[in-house]
Amino acid sequence: MSSSAMFTVAASVLVVSAVIYVYKSVKPPPPKICGTPNGPPISSPRIKLNDGRHLAYRERGVAKEHAKYKVILVHGFDSSKDIYLPLSQDTMDELGVYILSFDRAGYGESDPNPNRSVKREAYDIQELADQLKLGQKFYVIGMSIGTHPIWACLKYIPHRLAGVTLVVPVINYWWPSFPPKLKNEAYKKQLKRDQCKLRIAHYAPALFYWWMTQKFFPYCSILQRHPIILNKRDLQTVQKMSQEPMPNEHKIRQQGVYESLHRDIMVHFGNWEFDPMELKNPFPNNEASVHLWHGHEDKLVPYEMQRYVAKKLPWIRYHEVSDGGHLIIHESSLCVAMFRELLLGEEPIIA
Repeated sequence: MSSSAMFTVAASVLVVSAVIYVYKSVKPPPPKICGTPNGPPISSPRIKLNDGRHLAYRERGVAKEHAKYKVILVHGFDSSKDIYLPLSQDTMDELGVYILSFDRAGYGESDPNPNRSVKREAYDIQELADQLKLGQKFYVIGMSIGTHPIWACLKYIPHRLAGVTLVVPVINYWWPSFPPKLKNEAYKKQLKRDQCKLRIAHYAPALFYWWMTQKFFPYCSILQRHPIILNKRDLQTVQKMSQEPMPNEHKIRQQGVYESLHRDIMVHFGNWEFDPMELKNPFPNNEASVHLWHGHEDKLVPYEMQRYVAKKLPWIRYHEVSDGGHLIIHESSLCVAMFRELLLGEEPIIA
């Protein structure tokens, strides 16, 4: 074989190898779906949705049949239906509240949804409520990145809501109503790795799995547990939470990080079907209320942007905890205050 032919063959091998490497790097592995031959076992109660998927759920508080209030709790990033909620049984009994939490699509024991969207998550909640017979109206509470389903509920099923609380809702920098200057200033405060992560999630989601699994550059401050994401008060909360480990924590990502964590980011920072800041008051006759809680020292979500959202939506009752961080719902006194305000209409005392 001539030298030129050998070079051509070698170049072809290199090109093919590079294509295979890129393909394997970009394409996420198939999920390990619970209950399938190669998937994890099912140990939680589940419902079957109209599209054939399953949602796993957990009930706590008083018995549903005797509850004065029924609340659906939506977990945040890298969490599950077993989220740490510092409400004692005595407190839940006093309030007469039944709390239903569930694994969002791809998390824990809920089936992945390759067609997942902000809108779809609202209808998952509605189907869950209907199959468990929560009645015509129910309350919803969402936290962190788990608030895009809550915004979707306000948009698509407001007639089903008895009240709403958003806790430290993660901002999507591509909501059209944000002034460019405010958005750019807040965006630049993010670590470089997170700026890249969000850009890829929004503009090139096909490359997102590669970015989140490559080893050449830092890729995500949350998954890499960068100390900048927590303030002093958050660190104290983490210490308290560590004394009561979340059961089944090992199941959160068991079906694959792509269908749980990665898709969560891509959906939240993708193009929404609506702009939350253009929502009209869903309760013009004060038949229900909407609350938004935020920490002034939240290291993940700039308070300036949250204040802008509250200003654009004056029907939202905004509460800002002066030295609070991103984990305020996991503080016992604040968690109780959030529930008492939502259910009883009590004005919270913020410490």
